[in-house]
Amino acid sequence: MIEYQNLVQKISNCTKCTLGHKRTNAVPGEGSLAADVFLIGEAPGYYEDQAGKPFVGRAGQLLDKLLQSIDFSRKDVYITNLLKCRPPNNRDPLPNEIKSCGDYLSEQLEMISPKLIVTLGRYSLTRLLPSNSLSNSRGKLMKYKDIPLFPVYHPAAGLRNGNIMGILKNDFTKIPEIMRSLDGRRDENKQQDSQLNLF
Repeated sequence: MIEYQNLVQKISNCTKCTLGHKRTNAVPGEGSLAADVFLIGEAPGYYEDQAGKPFVGRAGQLLDKLLQSIDFSRKDVYITNLLKCRPPNNRDPLPNEIKSCGDYLSEQLEMISPKLIVTLGRYSLTRLLPSNSLSNSRGKLMKYKDIPLFPVYHPAAGLRNGNIMGILKNDFTKIPEIMRSLDGRRDENKQQDSQLNLF
């Protein structure tokens, strides 16, 4: 897909904020361009910066296990981060960095057009739904524009806290259910449309 390759090129050459001058590699994202599930993390860490791929460190290994637990793999989903370059010492993203990267995320969502967005952690949630906090929204199905959105904890938080790990695992088990209900709703709408065409 030439359009996607152009976007990757744009991200790889980006110097809109200071992070673009400090990175080893930009980390555009990876996975299926026909993915139904679109996962958004926070920012690349050390290992991601080295590899140019999202979620390859310890949090990434946990994410792989969480996906396997619901019979998904990286090939089935699309994974990206809010920021495409690593902040120094893995500090939190700054507002101007989030703003600089914002268009890239919007373009990715538009190109992939997923059935479900899964936000990992508070930064990706509040980027898309600024008035929502993770503590009040986690594990509940919401909407971003017309796309269903399911906020969960970041895998890194699960590694730091056993209680969060349990919640995270449980939230992931809801994803296949959500996908089935979305497919069911879609089929229902199609049926209604075809019935309307009879009149």
